[in-house]
Amino acid sequence: MVNTSTVTEFILVGIPFLYDLHQIFFVMGLFMYIVAILGNGFILIIVAIEPRLQTPMYFFLSNLAFLEICYTTTVVPKLLQTLIETRTTICFHCCMAQNFFYFSFGGAELLILTVMSFDRYLAICKPLQYPMIMSKNVCIQLSLATWYTSFFVFFCQCLFVWRMPFCASNVVDHFLCDGAPMFSLACTDTFLNELLGLLTAVLLGVLTLIFTIVSYIYIISTIMHIPSAKGRKKAFSTCTSHLIVVSILYGALIAMYVRPNLHASSQLTRVLAVVNTTVTPVLNPFIYTIRNAEVKAAVKNAISKKRQLLNEEFLNVSKKAGK
Repeated sequence: MVNTSTVTEFILVGIPFLYDLHQIFFVMGLFMYIVAILGNGFILIIVAIEPRLQTPMYFFLSNLAFLEICYTTTVVPKLLQTLIETRTTICFHCCMAQNFFYFSFGGAELLILTVMSFDRYLAICKPLQYPMIMSKNVCIQLSLATWYTSFFVFFCQCLFVWRMPFCASNVVDHFLCDGAPMFSLACTDTFLNELLGLLTAVLLGVLTLIFTIVSYIYIISTIMHIPSAKGRKKAFSTCTSHLIVVSILYGALIAMYVRPNLHASSQLTRVLAVVNTTVTPVLNPFIYTIRNAEVKAAVKNAISKKRQLLNEEFLNVSKKAGK
């Protein structure tokens, strides 16, 4: 590949229409970023150390938590920089890398959420076959497939972006290297790039959403046929957290990208992008832990084990001191 661009760096505009609130947004953004890292990190740790959470559902949840950490780390540090600096620059290759990882991690999230809906479908609609179908090897293969698919698709798409000549303005009207702001700076026809973006949105966005909706139609239909109210409540409780996260994520993505003109309403796009990259990663750990009895029990069990170990160590130290 030969890059014909004369641009060596880009200037990120950030969120200029909220200039008077930049300090407040910086503190809030930094706080939510730390909470998102700690919350999703907590899910990774508790799933890894607690035997009762060694199930397909929590294996995929730990994948989602790791993706959230990567996704928010790709964007938020640079966003915070635009809030405290009057002129924020990003090198050309750094911008292209951010564009690639931003969409790759986001696409992998959609795919892993789709796999999680398939897992819930099998658990509720095919309970007898579930342990055999969702074996450990199958879970690993499905997880790797989500990563490989997303990274391959967006690598192919980003190749065209990396080859675009940026020989005009280098001012990106955003706080990240998103697709539409980058296309507006290109000194060439971007129709092919926008068409590829649309096809990718259909493949990873629309199809995954349809698959998730169909899965939940079968899930709800099966739950409604459970004779006891307690059984219906228990079955539906295993899906509510996933359903809430799916609704929030797809709602934000539809509001951001499903519009007649992606170059319009840049202020709204940036506000929604802030919500998607800072608020959503914070909400996910709370949704999956506060509403989840198994995670609560696992946390109590882990704390109890830790206390027991500390007590045993204290007794051992006391005995040695007595001798």
